[in-house]
Amino acid sequence: MKKLTFTFLLLAMGVFTAQAQPEEVDEKVNKVIRKHGLEESNVMEIAGLITDVYGPRLTGSPMLDKATEWAMSELKSWGMENVHLEEWGPFGRGWQLNHFEMHAKVPNYFPVLGYPKAWSPNTGEVSGGVVYLQATTLSDLEAYRGQLSGKFVLIDTTRNVEQPFEAKGLRHDAESLLQMANAPAPVPRPRRNYNRLGGFQFNKALWKMLTDEQPLAVLDRSYKGDFGTVFVSGARTAEGRAQNPNNPVVPQVTLSIEHYNRIFRMVQQGLPVELTMDLRTEYTNEDGMEHNIIAEIPGTDLKDEVVMFGAHFDSWHTGTGATDNGAGSAVMMEAARIVLATIQETGIQPRRTLRLALWTGEEQGLFGSRGYAKAHFADFPPDSYTPQSLKPEQEKISAYYNLDNGTGRIRGVYLQGNSEVAPIFRSWLQPFKDLDANTITLSNTGGTDHLAFDAVGIPGFQFIQDPMAYFARTHHSNMDNLDQLSGADLSQAATIIASFIWHTAQRDERLPRKSLKMYEPENKKTGDRQ
Repeated sequence: MKKLTFTFLLLAMGVFTAQAQPEEVDEKVNKVIRKHGLEESNVMEIAGLITDVYGPRLTGSPMLDKATEWAMSELKSWGMENVHLEEWGPFGRGWQLNHFEMHAKVPNYFPVLGYPKAWSPNTGEVSGGVVYLQATTLSDLEAYRGQLSGKFVLIDTTRNVEQPFEAKGLRHDAESLLQMANAPAPVPRPRRNYNRLGGFQFNKALWKMLTDEQPLAVLDRSYKGDFGTVFVSGARTAEGRAQNPNNPVVPQVTLSIEHYNRIFRMVQQGLPVELTMDLRTEYTNEDGMEHNIIAEIPGTDLKDEVVMFGAHFDSWHTGTGATDNGAGSAVMMEAARIVLATIQETGIQPRRTLRLALWTGEEQGLFGSRGYAKAHFADFPPDSYTPQSLKPEQEKISAYYNLDNGTGRIRGVYLQGNSEVAPIFRSWLQPFKDLDANTITLSNTGGTDHLAFDAVGIPGFQFIQDPMAYFARTHHSNMDNLDQLSGADLSQAATIIASFIWHTAQRDERLPRKSLKMYEPENKKTGDRQ
């Protein structure tokens, strides 16, 4: 055990190269940052407004517009400059849930716990029987044609509910961090031809028939969740996105597993089951365009160069978007506030311009950050996120820092395969070893907005966080509320990120960059790269 611990300490600090020189750390500024970030934290006050008052924040919804107005006003009141919106799109139609309830009426009454999927259309109050669509082939589907209109359609089987003998919430330990630190350089994933996968073709046919049949609602249950936790996202369609105004959407509801199982078992026993549902929604966002929030702290001698930091501001609709991603947005706003307070107290100005970005459309496909990359950094071919040419502004960005993995404290940084930043980040993490942040890993991590920057050759990083109960309980669920946030963890994260932002701004050079693979068109006849 002693040997494991010693090895872990070496690797967790990111010992990738023996010759690497330590990066200079401004201890005077770090002391001030720690004071404002840890002793005088405002992060939970910010998070409370983002979630309790301005949540949820579904992209295209009126509540996101209200949250955006508040955030801009708040940032301006702190003294940030060039606070503005940057348009991206078209996103398509927005959606707002005004009312929902569901009840079982036959064979006995009980309220049904469930949530409509975003972009489900308005139905008003409807009642009808329940049928289980049991099909795995196209011929199976055809047997149900003409039988689904006016019905609630179950499309999943039951799922066993396991008793929670082990805690859902977790923190990283020495062993899990050691595995990260030991991870090799990532390799590109091979391309996959989804058109050859039979399951995709079947699902397309399934949703085409459901659209044709027009049932009262399609009912499903998530692959995880229990004890009233329901994981819900957006409605499915036969083809394309539900945000497309010309795309028909069937009403869809995700039920808690316990209520789904109960209804399913009664149907399987041959009992007549009747439900009533009152779903009131409206489509919004008539022009189809959306916006990112941008705010800056001006630099001095290197003001034309920029350090960017951000998080996605949008959320799903069943909770208030606390761990996903009110936490990240609050931390990044708090990091900006900490830097402003540090500038005021020390009189030291950042050399590079510091730019905060709060993205929208992340949940539907990183649309906001990718739209920003397209507007500022690169030109892309159709249906690709690999750049075919770069814009001058791409050279001006030193780094982008992102936070989007819940409420857990920072334990280090994913390097996204950029080994040359390892000794720099190792030095910057050293002053925070007392806060348990000392791991760097070459590994990639995906699914959030730093990928838009990494794709165009800008050093983009997501921080390693303690997992807590993020994926087990709160990520895209009805339990994603302020109560799930840890103020101590978020204060630690904002403090460390503020220090990273500051030290990136003060370096003589930009952060090192990886080589960038540019788009190469395929030869249509041979399928080879040219």
